[in-house]
Amino acid sequence: MLQQKWTPQRIWLLVGYAAAAAALFSAPMFASDFRLNLLAKFLAFAIVALGLDLIWGYTGILSLGHGIFFGLGAYAMAMYLKLEASGGKPPDFMGWSGLKELPFFWKPFENFGFAVAMGVLIPSVLALVLGYVTFRNRIKGVYFTILTQALVIITTTLLVGQQAFTGGTNGITGYSTILGASLGSADTKRVLYWITAAVLIAVFILCRYIVGSRFGKVLRAIRDGENRVRFIGYNPAIYQMVIFTISAAIAGIAGMLFVLHVGIISPSMLGIVPSIEMVLWVAIGGRGTLIGAALGAIAMNWAKSEFSTAYPEGWLFFMGGLFVIVVVFMPKGIAGLIGQIKFRKKRKEKDHEGIRNPAV
Repeated sequence: MLQQKWTPQRIWLLVGYAAAAAALFSAPMFASDFRLNLLAKFLAFAIVALGLDLIWGYTGILSLGHGIFFGLGAYAMAMYLKLEASGGKPPDFMGWSGLKELPFFWKPFENFGFAVAMGVLIPSVLALVLGYVTFRNRIKGVYFTILTQALVIITTTLLVGQQAFTGGTNGITGYSTILGASLGSADTKRVLYWITAAVLIAVFILCRYIVGSRFGKVLRAIRDGENRVRFIGYNPAIYQMVIFTISAAIAGIAGMLFVLHVGIISPSMLGIVPSIEMVLWVAIGGRGTLIGAALGAIAMNWAKSEFSTAYPEGWLFFMGGLFVIVVVFMPKGIAGLIGQIKFRKKRKEKDHEGIRNPAV
């Protein structure tokens, strides 16, 4: 049993994970403040990709509305930051709209712990309600995808229309401290980066545990044949609701971290285009691999940042072309391509071994 658990492949995998974690935590020693802040934002995106991979890569549920869960978490944290910046008084955009008193649902967000809890709870509850309505009625495939897109449109329209409470198209910005510490301080940025890196590693470990458990095996069975799972006595709707809720909670956590590094959240950051980009990260990195989804998010956002700086009008064509190439030639993404190369190498070694030692 121990020999099966501690194979050379597993040992090297653990060494690789440890090296990656060490590289993440040592980044502040080498990166400039600007690059470190940029990398921290990419790590927040990687957290979203992990959650999305749980439902798409392992359960077969394609959501084009994950930007909503990400945005709700970001708005919860931004409300706390804005109230801290204004000293508990109504934010400036409320004054411009004629509001003289802080709305009742804003007041609890003066507490940091409450804001963090809501950043996780609100996306989770919304996902649970949506999952209950859809999965219980066996709404899946393209119909579920359309519903998630409709949710994006409804939410962004609501956020834009309720300018007095949400800041409208400008969103919520203009905050400079968190728990009394300056967000512009280099020390604060390093601490926030380390927190983001630690959360990414924790979420990755959680996702690995989920997919390696019996629960994860049922998820993959649902992905490969939902009717068969139902036939042998499982209720796929329960598993789908649970994993969709967990995925939304992870996206909410990522949104809270994102707003700390970027300093703004607006409806445009949680619309249809950002939600589709999240799917692209997972597809290009390799869905159903976790590590591929995280690396895909980091690599694609890094490429987007560098390429859009050099070619501001051409990076969208680059991303679209890359997605087409991956879908056509690498359906399992970059991580899947690496896995195929390793499989072919092992197969060749076995074939050579068979030639050297033919069966009698």
